[in-house]
Amino acid sequence: MIEFRTEPASYRHWQLSVDGRVATLAMSVDEGGGLRDGYELKLNSYDLGVDIELYDAVQRLRFEHPEVAAVVMTSAKERIFCAGANIRMLATSSHDHKVNFCKFTNETRNSIEDASAHSGQTYIAAVNGPCAGGGYELALSCEQIVMIDDGSTTVSLPEVPLLAVLPGTGGLTRLSDKRKVRRDRADVFCTLEEGMRGQRAVDWRLIDEIAPRSKYDDAVANRTAQAVAASDRPAAAKGIALTPLQRTIDGDNVSYSTLTIEIDRTQGAATIAIQGPAEAPPEGTDAIQAQGAEYWPLRLARELDDAILHLRTNENEIGTWIFQTSGDCDLMAAHDAALAAHRDHWLVREVTLYLKRTLKRIDVTSRSIYALIEPASCFTGTLLELALAADRSYMLDGQFEGDNRPPALASLTAMNFGPYEMVNGLTRLQSRFLDEEETIAALEQRQGEAMDALTAEAAGLVTFAPDDIDWEDEVRIAIEERAVFSPDALTGMEANLRFGGPETMESKIFSRLSAWQNWIFQRPNAVGETGALPLYGSGQRSEFDKRRV
Repeated sequence: MIEFRTEPASYRHWQLSVDGRVATLAMSVDEGGGLRDGYELKLNSYDLGVDIELYDAVQRLRFEHPEVAAVVMTSAKERIFCAGANIRMLATSSHDHKVNFCKFTNETRNSIEDASAHSGQTYIAAVNGPCAGGGYELALSCEQIVMIDDGSTTVSLPEVPLLAVLPGTGGLTRLSDKRKVRRDRADVFCTLEEGMRGQRAVDWRLIDEIAPRSKYDDAVANRTAQAVAASDRPAAAKGIALTPLQRTIDGDNVSYSTLTIEIDRTQGAATIAIQGPAEAPPEGTDAIQAQGAEYWPLRLARELDDAILHLRTNENEIGTWIFQTSGDCDLMAAHDAALAAHRDHWLVREVTLYLKRTLKRIDVTSRSIYALIEPASCFTGTLLELALAADRSYMLDGQFEGDNRPPALASLTAMNFGPYEMVNGLTRLQSRFLDEEETIAALEQRQGEAMDALTAEAAGLVTFAPDDIDWEDEVRIAIEERAVFSPDALTGMEANLRFGGPETMESKIFSRLSAWQNWIFQRPNAVGETGALPLYGSGQRSEFDKRRV
């Protein structure tokens, strides 16, 4: 089982240090520290384990170090920045592991970009040695790139000429959409094994600055000083500790403090049941900060994040996820009101951004997502986002016979109208009602309204509203049919339908790139006996099927 929970004391691949307003994340990969046997992580190459630590470090910088306004990402090793994803790992991994690996690394890069864009914590890549493939993609995730000008350090994306695959962590998209590299120049760069160095790399916008060894440290320091001066991070604030997550796995049941998972292997389904808050939110930001990692919205974000990663990586035959909730809708609304009221406070901002990123993980996960809204549910505001993220939602009209629990209700809050954008840059309501501004405006006026099933169905918030007579059969059939369809066809169908509207850099990465990489990773030219990945480093030339498909 791959474990996503870690902490700095357990890091094997990264060195995290903080000096006042500036933090340094130095890559120093343990060659023998791969997730499994069969490859060595030479030249600061990485596997999923390296990226799990990086993701943890990024999270801790956001929550535990509010004083940090600039983060320098560099290498602790001489004459190498990062050689990218480990080729032996890719060559010997299962197809699904390769694709999940690329998805998680992209999400980690997105979290770095999110910190630079929304948290006042600017990431600066200090490239102090050759920077290839996924290593350059790591640098691309930073807001700025400073490269040492020593005659040998280059940046490169050699995946196409060397490996017959694409830069899997969004390299192509970040070149064109983020760094605005011209298409013709990007074409040259991405087919050049040796990469580029010096002034041409600056002129082509591949990096921001070069500096000789004698002036390199000063160049990096100047950029961090500018980032610190422009940041709104509170220099005197005290961070909160991200204490270890508590999780129990008992057979097919997984338990956290805010949610449980029950796996039905016969149906290939996992029911994720979330318990809403049991208490009112703390009054004021000082009280929120005093709760630290026990603050309910933060606990939910951390635990749901881990649950998604666990299911996605370790339970890849469980193709349907069913979201259920329970709890007090008024308490959930009160927590949302506190998030909205204190949105400018650094900690509340980070919690909201964390919830946004976690909900995005659901959107880009290749699973069928259902929501079941039943008596005593708590699909209000933030938790209603789970139903809006679902491919289908079922809401019971009325009550079950003999059930004295309150009827199912759904309710909108301010959190449904902006804070939780999807990868396409739209809220889930905007994605649901594309170009229907009047519909969105009308729904915004209905915040706080407790909608029953028929009202929610008429408002377009749920898919079906069966009564207690039809409920069991409709839900059962929906789950059973999903289990007999082709998982590949479902993944393609779901991904096509989830991201209507405009394209962004993120939506391109998770739809266009994922689709192409998924296909390329199965082609003989990449992974066949004479393909580029198995033969890499052997001295043998790949034998390609020359037909364009």
